[in-house]
Amino acid sequence: MISSALRTTPPFMAGLHGPSGTAVRQASRELVDCLRAAVPAMLYGIRLWIAVCMALFIAFWLQLDNPYWAGATAAAVCQPVLGASLRKGWFRLVGTVIGVVAAVMLTVCFPQSRSGFLIGLALWGGICAFGATVLRNFASYAAALAGYTAAIITGDELGVVGGVNGDAFDFAVARGAEIGIGIVCAVLVFAMTDLGGARSRLASSVIGLTAEISGGLLRALSLSGPVQAKSRLARRGMIQRVAGLDAVIDQAAGEITSLPFRPATARAAVDGLFVALAAWRSIANHLERTPETSHEAARVRDCLPALLRFPETIADPAHWSGDPRATRDAMLTAIRRLVALPCETPSEQLLADHATMGIVVLRRAVTGVCALDRPRMARAPRWIARPRVPDMLPALINGVRAFLTIGAAALIWIWTAWPGGATFIIFVTIAITLFAPRGDAAYTGAKIFTIGTAIAAICAAVVAFALLPRQTDFTGFCAVLGLVLVPAGALSSRAWHQPLFVALTVNFIGLLRPSNPAVYDPGQFYNTAIAVLGGVCLAMLAMRLLPPMPPETRARRLLALTLHDLRGLTRGGPPRSSAEWEGRIYSRLAAIPESVEALQAARLTAALTVGKEIVKLRRIAEHFGISAVLEPAMCAIAAGHSGTAVHELQRFDQALAELPAARLRARPRLRARGTVLSMSESLTQHATWFDARLRE
Repeated sequence: MISSALRTTPPFMAGLHGPSGTAVRQASRELVDCLRAAVPAMLYGIRLWIAVCMALFIAFWLQLDNPYWAGATAAAVCQPVLGASLRKGWFRLVGTVIGVVAAVMLTVCFPQSRSGFLIGLALWGGICAFGATVLRNFASYAAALAGYTAAIITGDELGVVGGVNGDAFDFAVARGAEIGIGIVCAVLVFAMTDLGGARSRLASSVIGLTAEISGGLLRALSLSGPVQAKSRLARRGMIQRVAGLDAVIDQAAGEITSLPFRPATARAAVDGLFVALAAWRSIANHLERTPETSHEAARVRDCLPALLRFPETIADPAHWSGDPRATRDAMLTAIRRLVALPCETPSEQLLADHATMGIVVLRRAVTGVCALDRPRMARAPRWIARPRVPDMLPALINGVRAFLTIGAAALIWIWTAWPGGATFIIFVTIAITLFAPRGDAAYTGAKIFTIGTAIAAICAAVVAFALLPRQTDFTGFCAVLGLVLVPAGALSSRAWHQPLFVALTVNFIGLLRPSNPAVYDPGQFYNTAIAVLGGVCLAMLAMRLLPPMPPETRARRLLALTLHDLRGLTRGGPPRSSAEWEGRIYSRLAAIPESVEALQAARLTAALTVGKEIVKLRRIAEHFGISAVLEPAMCAIAAGHSGTAVHELQRFDQALAELPAARLRARPRLRARGTVLSMSESLTQHATWFDARLRE
């Protein structure tokens, strides 16, 4: 009886084994996952709170004029990622110095002219918005900061009536000291409490992309005909992911670790992923257009070592991260076998060459990952395809918009004689330069930022007039700040409405304006709050009235610029290398909006391949004295006649085939003819775009 009773399930436990019990367990797991994700966010909020309090304590102790700028700067510098905080702090310091110099120079140039001074400030804001769009990552942030640091300093100088008082140097030193204190405090707190993880994220991202691209490239050798077309969308998505690695490299470069970090090696690895995608595309397109050559692809695939022969295995990231040295050795073996493969036709040579190129650059990517833990493995790359500015027009639009908006804010101030006009101009400059580089997301981000600023004003009012007057020491003051900063900081580390909570954490201190001794003036607070909200709203309205170019227009411009540059490769003397060309295309691939159709990115990838092949063929033609045979094909490409170009390339291919063996051996001959074949296929596939008319 006792044993049977023990085997009987109690009534209150019976539900755990039924359908409702499954729901309870699922809810429990979800709760645990939420708590597990909430812990890092809360830790970030606590670190942000400590950094702000430390900055305010030092500013109070030094009896600085506006200590709240130290706290607001600490909140702005803090990032959920250690490397990002350090890099942002460094670039904020650089931007601050540039802004300080600009403010002093404006005072020197316009000592007695208020209108000239304000026009100069608007012009400087436009220049900084232009620079923030042209530059990338934290350098872009530094350019924006240089713009509104000058506005902060000149706002103090202009006072409430808008007259230049000549104290720019004193204000510059004071604001620079306050901002520097905020930067140092944020960096110290995060450096002492966060071990950093950007390098591990970079390694996992590169390994994951390397595995996917390797699997796709090898899978392409196993397929033929229309089935190859299914991989186009996959390649399009990988282009955006590869482009996003640049920001992670910047974060990894900012981390303080015992091992050195060589960004050049990491960027060379990322460039290699772009090249590997182009090689995958060339193989897939060739086998799609000529399915009868599948037996040649089988020969190329069969010469690979067993470790690289199965796409399903090679596409697993665990396969790469488990033993990267063995993978690198297998890839080196594959490269040697492919180079030694006795190809019989230009088609087979095309497949072998592109497979070789893809594996070479993928091996470089694996080496870049290994170099994160073993810096001695990193060798300085011979060259890096430096990214270029993809298109100047969006930056010009942002610069003009910033100039007009800041100028309009100055006119509103002069017309209304508003005592809060200086603060109004400061926050117009902050919002219009900070959100300018975001393109399509600028207006949405500014709108969410405005809502966050409104919530910050409400929180600051409650804290200033209901909670802080009851505190008598700095400990109580910090505790009250923590009620807002800790949860707001934790939420700002999540992707959900991030601009809203960033605005809350940064503008809360700017609106509260803590001072020593404390001052609680409702009239001054409401005037400041209206000026801050009005400045952000004006910037948001400006982005609505003068929006950035639509994604389709930007994509068309990028394609037109690329086609213009491609036709330029056909003229003049043969280029030394294709590095500059590759840098331009990499930057444009990264700038292609995600919302446009995949065909646009496919055309850019085709241009990347065709441009490299033009450089290669022109060097071959010059070396063997047959440039005159190649010139008609180059002229046809420059004129936008791809059909004629393909016909002339066939004549050049025949000239290569007829070269004496003493001048051109069989292997280089086949390699050159494979290049001609690959180029002809790209021109045929995208003939509509290659033949497009350009506006001169």
